[in-house]
Amino acid sequence: MRSQPPPTAFASQNEALRFFDELQPVMPDEMIGLWQGHGIATGHPLDGVLENLGWYGKRVHPGLRADALLFQAGPRRLVAIDPARIPLGLALRLSRLGRTRIARNWFTYLQKVLRASAPVASLQPLSFRGKTSTAMIYDRQPIIDHFRRIDDHTVIGAMVVEGDERVFFFLLRQASPPPARAGSRQTVS
Repeated sequence: MRSQPPPTAFASQNEALRFFDELQPVMPDEMIGLWQGHGIATGHPLDGVLENLGWYGKRVHPGLRADALLFQAGPRRLVAIDPARIPLGLALRLSRLGRTRIARNWFTYLQKVLRASAPVASLQPLSFRGKTSTAMIYDRQPIIDHFRRIDDHTVIGAMVVEGDERVFFFLLRQASPPPARAGSRQTVS
């Protein structure tokens, strides 16, 4: 296990891939739970976009089904977004817009339309770059997130979009939901 803090940026995607390749696999059942994420800058078009839009992370349910995109919707509420409702090619081409305040405001409004009605991805072991580790396979988008372990509570994700040679990197750290107050409940849509 690594004793250094997880990386927040790499000079290039190749440098990020070298780091990723050195890490150990993670098994699907180790991913069950709530994970808080943030992107790792590598020069990918999506660098900074998810954070600007209020991305929280991912949630993996005990049956290895997952909410692939969780966003903050207020201080104690998470909303699961269905990636199938996002035009991926357009999002990649217009990624610069995704880092603006206008996009953040617009996305907040659109969350109601983009909301997932059920988990939208599955976890299973999959070979990637010479190692078999957990992969999150999206149901209705050509996306696979490949995971490797950084430490006992942190994994790095490498998001691969079919037909795009670029890889988007992100960190996930195990999170605990905020404690519910007596008489209230935490809402997760």
